Amino acid sequence: MYTRVLVTLLICLFPLCGMCGIYGYVDNRGVYHFTNIKPTRKGYQVVVPDRPKMLSTKSINNVNNDRYDSLIFQHAFNHGVDPSLVKAVMKAESNFNPQAVSHKGAQGLMQLMPDTARLMSVQDPFDPDDNIRGGAKYLSLLDQTFQGNLELILAAYNAGPNRVKEHKMNVPPIEETRNYVRRVKDYYNKLKNPDER
Repeated sequence: MYTRVLVTLLICLFPLCGMCGIYGYVDNRGVYHFTNIKPTRKGYQVVVPDRPKMLSTKSINNVNNDRYDSLIFQHAFNHGVDPSLVKAVMKAESNFNPQAVSHKGAQGLMQLMPDTARLMSVQDPFDPDDNIRGGAKYLSLLDQTFQGNLELILAAYNAGPNRVKEHKMNVPPIEETRNYVRRVKDYYNKLKNPDER
């Protein structure tokens, strides 16, 4: 509850800070600490990026939906995931449609399969808050499993982690998966570098 309030407050105040970034960490007592000065010590994560338009710029083709940005920031921060990655996956998976259902049964904004949703403790896959939390948590798990290798993380999100492991920690030779990895990386790069076209 308090986390959501803090992150929402930070995002509401965000336009007032111009081009500054906001960084945060949680200490061993569970206390949240935030600063707009780029930290030199380890443990801080970017809560709000240096570029205010990173997640909501209108100049990015097809990736400019900012409706869920506060939830993306909140859950990305809580699970140690780049918010741009969460948003890029969401764009590729559901095109920001919280009621999306795939022909394979994936549901909601992050298109969680029922087994994955259960594993991530998602109660209602069509609730944006619950779905984004589950998707960010799953991306965090994949990030740990594949040691930060973005292509493998995305391939595992699309085809499943076992498929990636079966192919000796390589992107499986599945056309849909290879196209998915390219598409999400393209969205991700546009979100990270909005001034580059």
